[in-house]
Amino acid sequence: MLHIFDVDQTVVRKTTTEYFILTAMRGRIIRFSQVSRLPFDWIRYKLARPDMDFIENTVKKLSGIEKDDLLRASEESFEKHIKPNIYSGAAALITGALEKGERVIFATSSFDFIIKPLEEYFGIKGSIACELEYSNGRTTGSLVGCSSFGHKKKTAAQAWFEKNGVKKEDVSFYSDSYTDIPLLEYCGNPVAVNPDGILAREAKSRGWEIMRFKDVIGNVTS
Repeated sequence: MLHIFDVDQTVVRKTTTEYFILTAMRGRIIRFSQVSRLPFDWIRYKLARPDMDFIENTVKKLSGIEKDDLLRASEESFEKHIKPNIYSGAAALITGALEKGERVIFATSSFDFIIKPLEEYFGIKGSIACELEYSNGRTTGSLVGCSSFGHKKKTAAQAWFEKNGVKKEDVSFYSDSYTDIPLLEYCGNPVAVNPDGILAREAKSRGWEIMRFKDVIGNVTS
């Protein structure tokens, strides 16, 4: 059995990228001008009219950043903001599955270096995430392949299943977002966690399981 968890709003309260960007801006690793479009992209997402290429477009402005700086900021972001905001219910599901010898990975539109500390925290690896391209230790302004947002997350998951010999019928996928409906309906056991309005209606109409998490494992420090 394979358990796949979306991360933002599913395992972690709020979004890991938001926590990371705030940390990176405070450390003067990223400038506001480089991410100034993200609030508008968030509005489009909330209006159910997302720009499916917003990650690729944002990354174009993030060239020339030292990889080591990103890694340091991701560790700080995890310890100060992400770790205390892990949902207790999600943590219990993940650790319970691992204790039974079942595999767990994340499938997120966040970046691999942001969720790596989260993977290490639970002792898992091999997740699906966006990956920045580097040259001589600096970002190039491009991704390795495509982002894993919306229907592109389903495509990435299908490739992962084929590579790892996994049948979709043996997969439980947990997500909060309507943009993950393509992957939810593809997997054998779709679970809506803290679903937004669109996903909640879809889950109810299809008879999908719905879970709601509220408590987190630590005090909010942000």
